Amino acid sequence: MNEKYERQMKKGVLDMLVLKLLEGEMKYGYQLIQEMKEKSGGVFLLKEGTLYPVLYRLEDEGFIESRWQEPEGKQVARKYYCITESGSMALKEISGIWNQISSGIWQIMKEGQA
Repeated sequence: MNEKYERQMKKGVLDMLVLKLLEGEMKYGYQLIQEMKEKSGGVFLLKEGTLYPVLYRLEDEGFIESRWQEPEGKQVARKYYCITESGSMALKEISGIWNQISSGIWQIMKEGQA
């Protein structure tokens, strides 16, 4: 049962986290997967099948854009994603909502604790 709740909770914040990771610079999919793992201390271990639908949805909503980068030498072509202006605005809004929700959750969860 633990996995079920963990999956549901993580799913609700993926859009926000992807937008946050793209805030500083363009990144490709595997890079996002690795950064999410490293920066979360291993809490977010995404598979490509989880990340790419998020990226496609964010792109459909106009929050991110993608660009193919031509390979140099022995590199392979990579699709890079970058946040758009409307994505930056959405990130601020989502972050504010997240802060309200997490604050409310914390208030309930700490009730009765010493």
